[in-house]
Amino acid sequence: MRKFITEKGIVLPLDRANVDTDFIIPKQFLKSIKRSGFGVNLFDEHRYLDKGQPDADNSGRPINPDFVLNQPRYAGSSILLAKDNFGCGSSREHAPWALDDYGFRAVLAPSYADIFFNNCFKNGLLPIVLDRDIIFQLFDEVGNSAGYQLSIDLASQKITKPDGSAIGFEVDEFRKHCLLNGLDDIGLTLEDAEAIRQFEENWRKTSPWYFPQATT
Repeated sequence: MRKFITEKGIVLPLDRANVDTDFIIPKQFLKSIKRSGFGVNLFDEHRYLDKGQPDADNSGRPINPDFVLNQPRYAGSSILLAKDNFGCGSSREHAPWALDDYGFRAVLAPSYADIFFNNCFKNGLLPIVLDRDIIFQLFDEVGNSAGYQLSIDLASQKITKPDGSAIGFEVDEFRKHCLLNGLDDIGLTLEDAEAIRQFEENWRKTSPWYFPQATT
């Protein structure tokens, strides 16, 4: 997966609580397990005025001009600002896939559903928990300033605002290590590839009866 080291980007404010995974990526798009191609259907039921279908051409679909993702001032956003219990509902891993595929690298919210929170880290997306008062202040600042950007530095665990002030955040050290190095579960396993190979060789020598020779 992609490393997360730093990110500076426009902030998109999704001003609603309890955004569930069906809101993020509707159920009809769950047939694919490719991890890519979901960005065009992110927030599909609110982003478009018609009903989306898997593998359809989205270029001619009618856009909902009132939905925040479609407003020109938020074009190219890479940081999502959300409210309480973001990512609730089903456990579909397609939700962080869709956010990542669209271009979001981080989410800021007061709280998350546990499974969604864990899935983000496994897919290179950084979910940051901030105090509710800070989140609401950020909503005000984003709303009052077009093109509002934040800079996130994972190593120092700091978010820098346009005025230069910084907000600290907490992140589990193991998850931080994985994001900084772009390690998903497979990547973590491959870090021990040599040890695994040596174990297999020794096992073949000490327990040959587990590995019968092919007969002709």
